[in-house]
Amino acid sequence: MELRVLQYFLAVAREENITRAAALLHVTQPTLSRQLMQLEEELGVKLFYRGRHSILLTEEGMLLRRRAQEIVDLTVKTRRELRHEEELISGEISIGCGETQNMRPFAGMMASFQREYPEVRFNVHTAIADEVKERLENGLLDMGLLLEPVEISRYHYLRMPLRERWQVLMRRDDILAEKETITPGDLLGVPLILAERLSVRNELENWFGREAKDLRIVSTCNLSHYNQMIMVESGIGVAMVMDFDCADERLCMRPIEPEMRGRCVLVWRKGRILSPLLTRFIAHVKSSLECV
Repeated sequence: MELRVLQYFLAVAREENITRAAALLHVTQPTLSRQLMQLEEELGVKLFYRGRHSILLTEEGMLLRRRAQEIVDLTVKTRRELRHEEELISGEISIGCGETQNMRPFAGMMASFQREYPEVRFNVHTAIADEVKERLENGLLDMGLLLEPVEISRYHYLRMPLRERWQVLMRRDDILAEKETITPGDLLGVPLILAERLSVRNELENWFGREAKDLRIVSTCNLSHYNQMIMVESGIGVAMVMDFDCADERLCMRPIEPEMRGRCVLVWRKGRILSPLLTRFIAHVKSSLECV
């Protein structure tokens, strides 16, 4: 597969129309159609459902779109790294992170680094830990800010300063809002919105103990406090979340008892040759953490 053909494929997948994609790519429509057919022949799968006025991805096409985007992104990132190999004070650092309170001190470290090196740019990709780790393995990210529990044997890491505390997010008119803390028994029969990530759910179920088998789970979420807030406000259920700044006056949070806190780690792959820029940023983070 040629990179150029993958870029053609992504343009068609995005536009869902060969004529528009051909115009954007500055190629003729027959040329673009021929390249797509050759790509399907090369892969031995059908990538598109072709209609009279639109073209849609098959299941195989959706898988290729994800992989093709990763390949294109990695190519762009590699070119940038090579271009700035000798320039320690410029370039891009790609970081994956979950929704965590530790983003606040980490953002401060990013800001102070940029004040020292104004030409540096940060590319932040928000995702759950499993996706961040996959992108680290594929070379699409330089670093990851991960909430534990997470397997970090393949990574170098720095522990972030804040301990994340689990809370229950609920409406202010919920009867549970009258309590100062929430116990496992308080949540029996209550519609729950829990984390989608399996390792996190296992940790929460361990907190519930014997009560875990009787939980009423009505929804799972991978990320987005905003979406969880909307679901809770709409009356779908209460959500178990890591502590965050909730500005919605219709909602409130209560800590769980017994208390459960999590740690956050900044990781980067072992065995990888670090760019001068990334080496300098890691040193900056280490120095900043020593001052906390």
